[in-house]
Amino acid sequence: MQPAPEGDADPTRDLRSYVMRGEKPTMNEVIKRLHEQGVHTGLGAFNPPGTNPPLAGLAVPKDFALPPGYVRHHQVTDDGQNIEPILMFAPDFQLYDASNRPLEMPKDRVVPPELAPPGLPLRRIVIPPPIDSSGK
Repeated sequence: MQPAPEGDADPTRDLRSYVMRGEKPTMNEVIKRLHEQGVHTGLGAFNPPGTNPPLAGLAVPKDFALPPGYVRHHQVTDDGQNIEPILMFAPDFQLYDASNRPLEMPKDRVVPPELAPPGLPLRRIVIPPPIDSSGK
């Protein structure tokens, strides 16, 4: 059995192939470099932080029974903070008015207060601010 190649003799590309020694790029910069080189696995499988901001909407209490067509949407900030679930319409759900005409559904499927199910307390979630790099 031959020993594994070391240092520059290792033919496997890893993060050292995209970041110079001593350099401290942001995660946005690292992912951008990976995507520019056609790498879409590992860290390259992710979108850069901030490219898919959290959706704001109505909070859904854990004990609130959702009627058919409504779902809880769980989200996490780019820095890993859990966000309270919001109320969304299920992907294939369609609401109808009293005359059985389809209502226009929001493009982002986030339920506006006027279309919330009866009994849901109408309270918008608060998206937490980013945690700075010092952990404060």
